[in-house]
Amino acid sequence: MKIVEAEVCQDHNHMLVEILPSISVSSFVGYLKGKSTPMIFERHANLKYKYGNRHFWYRGYYVDTVGKNAKKIQKYIQNQLKEDWEYDQMTLKEYIESR
Repeated sequence: MKIVEAEVCQDHNHMLVEILPSISVSSFVGYLKGKSTPMIFERHANLKYKYGNRHFWYRGYYVDTVGKNAKKIQKYIQNQLKEDWEYDQMTLKEYIESR
């Protein structure tokens, strides 16, 4: 497995990864979620107490194949935090102006 690009947002992650064709996507995502949870709890103990035995990750995920669009998707992921921030600012401005 190779992480080509990744960005962690407040409530979701974007990742561009390369996996072997012999590994199913669902197995990879399950492995990733399963192995990352204890690592996150180890580094951020407060989350362990907040979530307890409940699931840390949502059950679902979105996957798409990349092909020729790899560079475009990589650039999208790199700009994700900036785009989220700009969207939040527009939403806030619309809310203030509508009052």
